[in-house]
Amino acid sequence: MCLVPAMPDSKRSKRDVLIEEGAFNPAPDKVLDPKFRGGEFFDPRDAVQVKYEMLRRVSVDKLSITDAADEYGVSRPTYYQAKAHFDTAGIAGLVHARPGPRGPHKLDDDIMAFLKARLVPGEPVRARELARLVRNELRIELHPRTIERALKKTTGR
Repeated sequence: MCLVPAMPDSKRSKRDVLIEEGAFNPAPDKVLDPKFRGGEFFDPRDAVQVKYEMLRRVSVDKLSITDAADEYGVSRPTYYQAKAHFDTAGIAGLVHARPGPRGPHKLDDDIMAFLKARLVPGEPVRARELARLVRNELRIELHPRTIERALKKTTGR
C-alpha cells in the first residue's frame, strides 16, 4: 500500500506518491527508532509504516505507550487514535483520511428527484441544461459533471 519504493523509470518520487496517498509523515526527523535511519526498508517519511511499527513495538515488544510515542515522534493521543483506527480497519486505517466532503454534499433526495423528473427517456442526460434549471428554480449551483456522476450512479444513465 504505502511501502512504495521510488521507481527509477518513474516520473513520481516515493515522496510524491506518499503525499498523494495521504501517507507522508511531515516530521520524519522526529522518528528516533534506529531502524528508520539509514536503511532502505524502513522509511521515516512513510506515516503508515511509522505508525504500524509504533503499534507493533507496544503490542509485541511491550514498549510503553509513552516511550513509543516519544520514539516515533507523535503524541500519546495520536498513538491511541492510530490504535483505534488499526483495530477498526487494519493497516488501511493508518492512512490519513483526506479532509473535506466525501461526496456531492449539495445533492439531497429532493434535488435528485428534481433531476430525475426532468430526464427524457431515450435521450442523453443534458447536464448543462439540468444545472441551469437547478440554478434558476432551486437557487443552487451544481456543476454539470456532478449531475452526470450522480445520475449515472443512481439511474445508470
